[in-house]
Formats: sequence, structure tokens, C-alpha cells
Amino acid sequence: MLQRWRAESGPREDREFTSFHAYIPPQIEALEPLVSGALISECETALDEISRLDAEYGKHLAPLSGMMLRTEAIASSKIEDEHATVEDYLRAFYGNRSNRSALAIVHATEAIDHLLENGINKANILESHRMLMADAGLEAMYAGNYRKVQNWIAGSDHSPRGALHIPPPPGEVSRLMHDLITFSNRNDIPVLVQASIMHGQFENIHPFTDGNGRIGRAMITALLRQRGYTRYTTIPIAAAFASRRHDYFRTLWAYRDGDAHPIVRLIAESIRVASQESRVTAQRLVEMPGTWDFKAGNPRGHSAAGEIIERLSAAPFLSSEYLEETMNFSASASHRAIAQLTDAEIIREITGKKRNRVWVAADVIDELKSLELRIGERMANFAI
Repeated sequence: MLQRWRAESGPREDREFTSFHAYIPPQIEALEPLVSGALISECETALDEISRLDAEYGKHLAPLSGMMLRTEAIASSKIEDEHATVEDYLRAFYGNRSNRSALAIVHATEAIDHLLENGINKANILESHRMLMADAGLEAMYAGNYRKVQNWIAGSDHSPRGALHIPPPPGEVSRLMHDLITFSNRNDIPVLVQASIMHGQFENIHPFTDGNGRIGRAMITALLRQRGYTRYTTIPIAAAFASRRHDYFRTLWAYRDGDAHPIVRLIAESIRVASQESRVTAQRLVEMPGTWDFKAGNPRGHSAAGEIIERLSAAPFLSSEYLEETMNFSASASHRAIAQLTDAEIIREITGKKRNRVWVAADVIDELKSLELRIGERMANFAI
């Protein structure tokens, strides 16, 4: 669609730039995707891995769903050059606002969780975006609303001159998103084909001024839950995308140019690998309490240290306030248990402060980091 443009600032080339062609994607509401049998087989293999993970370890991962969500949010944000560790995230979660990237990831977790629990419709997408961008500086004024301005990807900062992708004009966004949401709520399409087309369409519409990538990836997770393929777990697919960031973007441009096969293959392989490695992580989590008991000297089950160990794999971070207010320990019992578990190298303190301190289960945090690394290492050999 040909659009007029006028720039009043920037270099002369931008001020002389007068028109551009915006991309208008075809409607997909009634689309009947044509996908090869081989690709359908890849998708079915990936879904089998999700089912196996959910059946074998879902109940073990369910209590850790919050941490799995945070892992997914960290990886998804990394694709957008927002970098923070799990420890950075937890410091931000407990009120330390000095790391802007970590604070952004706290909001990203809330956004993913909202879509995951409530499903894909206009209200939920807008609310998730509001959560994501609530503390995003100047961008916060656009939080929770479709864009009213033209945006573009790469090229000049002052005009769409030289842009890699120019999404639809703002007047087209609401119509295209209605079409996308209708497609996303169909139940007659293979789910990974549906997720891939939904994601490619969303990213090419680019309906928000910022946060499109994180919301679009959250929608994949939400669709798997909405259609009943995950009950207990969050599949950390963004870790796979982050490890192949350039190729991930290439699949989105291929979708724009009419070829959905690359993004379907990438999503299917990402889910297969992430599900398999999540099973490894789940088995290690199952074994951790026994190891902690031994390291702590086999504390009595009803002692403060013993009760913390029982809950630690499901709730791998704690504070004195949590122990006293939620677990009803006395201050002295809390302090003794924290000291005992710290000395045994089961928990470690992450704030570096003398007040409002937070401890994490070292093995759980290290395992979540390992999960992300293993997914990335395996995805490195995948030929898209």
C-alpha cells in the first residue's frame, strides 16, 4: 500500500523522502494451510515430546511454573537485547529497580502469564501489552493500545527510508488483528502450523509501537495451553529462538514473502528440543531434595530447615519475611535454618544487602541456566 511521508527533521535524505510501500498481509481467518506430510510429521514429533514431558514430569514442574515462566521471559527478552540473569530478575522482583532490563523482564513474565491463563482475544492481548510496557518510560503512554502511528524495522530513525520491513499503516491494524485473533481461535488446524502462521502474521502486522516480539512469542505459549497441549508446563521455546536469533528473524521475513515452512520447522524443532531438555531438568529437580537432605545433615522433617528443603524445588527463593509470615517460623528459627542451609551451600544470598535479603536455591537456579544453554547448544546444529 503506497503511503505518503513527510519528515521535518533528520538528514536531508529523510526530509526528501516522500513515500513508501507498507506491507499489507493477506487475511488468514479462513485460511486452509497447505503443509507437506514431512513437515506435519515434524510437528507431530514435537507434540509427542510435549505430551511425554507433561505426562512424566508435569506434576513436578507445575509448582515450578513461575520459574519456568521467568526463564521463558528472560530468553524472550534477550532476543530484544534486554539482558538479565535469573538473579537480576529476582532482585528486581523483590523491589530493586536499578536494573532496567531485569525490571522489564518482571513485566514480561506478568504479560506471558496473563495470556497463558486467559487465552487469546483482543482484551487479553491488550492487557498483556499494558503489563509489559507499564514501566517502559516514554513507551508507557502507548501501553495496552494498538499503535496510532506508522512504524518500521531497521533503516533510518527519522523515516521508513531503507527499512527492512514496513508494517501496515495504523488504520489497518485493528482489522488485521481481528482477522488474526479469529484464526487463532480455530480448532481445525494442526496446532504448530496454526501457532507458526499466527506468530508470523502478528510480527509482520507489528500492532504495537514496542513489545511486539515478546507479546508475539507469548502467544505461541498461550495457544499451546488454549488448545490443551500443555497443562502443567511452560515450554521454554524462546531459548531456542534466542540461540538462532538471526535465523528466527529470517523465518519471519520468509513468512512475509509467502513461505511459512521455515517458521513452522523452527517452531516444531524448538518445541521438540525444549521439551526434551525440560525432561532432563525435571528429573534433576526430582532428585534435588534428597541431595539437599544429605548436604544439610538430614534435618528432622518438622524442623525449619527440613520444611524449607521440602518446598525449595517448588519455591526456589525465599526471604525471612516469607519464612515468618507464610511458613509461620519464628525469627530465630528462620535465622538458624537460613544459616544452616547457607553453610551447606544449598541456598545463596543474592542482594548483597544487610536488610531485605533474598536467598535462592543454588541448584535450581543453576539448573535453569543449564537448561537454556543446553537448548541453545542443540539448536546450533539445526538446519532451517
